[in-house]
Amino acid sequence: MAVPVVVEAVWVFWPAVNSLWLSLTKWNGAGPPQFVGFRNYTSMASDPVFRQALVNNVIWLVGFGGLSVIGGLALAVALNRPRRLVGLYRSAIYLPMVFSLAVTGLFWRVLYQPDGVVDSVVGGVGLGAFAKQWLADPDTALWAVLVAAVWRQVGYLMVLYLAGLKGCDPTLDDAAAIDGASAWQRFRYVTMPQLRGVNTVVFAVTVIDSLRTFDIVWTMTGGGPYHSTELLSTYMFEQGFTFLNLGYGSALAVVIFLLALGFIITYLVRAARQEVI
Repeated sequence: MAVPVVVEAVWVFWPAVNSLWLSLTKWNGAGPPQFVGFRNYTSMASDPVFRQALVNNVIWLVGFGGLSVIGGLALAVALNRPRRLVGLYRSAIYLPMVFSLAVTGLFWRVLYQPDGVVDSVVGGVGLGAFAKQWLADPDTALWAVLVAAVWRQVGYLMVLYLAGLKGCDPTLDDAAAIDGASAWQRFRYVTMPQLRGVNTVVFAVTVIDSLRTFDIVWTMTGGGPYHSTELLSTYMFEQGFTFLNLGYGSALAVVIFLLALGFIITYLVRAARQEVI
């Protein structure tokens, strides 16, 4: 066990501790860091771009998480029972997960181009007046990127829920059906309680993915236009590697870590209490 522990310590724990230290300094990557205490954190309160990125992250967390979970669960329920070509449908829905987020972003960027596939579809259903430059409009850019991210994530969550549904006891569902429970009642009161373990994994994965989303936003919009798609992760990258403000960038990384940790711990505590009850 010593070898993996050393590798983990060198490549994970030491960089994490070092980032915490750098968040208390002012450093451009050259020369020794200058200790400034919590100045980087207090500066965030008056940073309008940080506030915009934080609001966008909340929107992203709710939209990305909610749509991905609902879509993945719905697809898992629909494709859980054996039927003709069900394996093909599962594979097709999961296929976007095979590609990297950067490739997915470039693919959807082409779709959103003026007179591209999206505009053609909108025009084909009689809504041509709504066609626009989706990624260049601050009012639609974040939602356009969100659609692309959900399109990729929903297949992954579908697989997780399919695994959970395979572990559910079918006799409980049959017994509820004999007692006169409707399909929705069986799903809500029989199936969902058996998916608590899967829900915990899905929640943790969704929160972490939401807060560390970078590739797809960066390749599609770079955080623009006018910071309308700026997330904490993209702003951290800009500060650290574009403006060489590594201290402030490290502080943003610490904030992302604390947000993810807070969400996950709160959910696990609530789940543990429900288990006890």
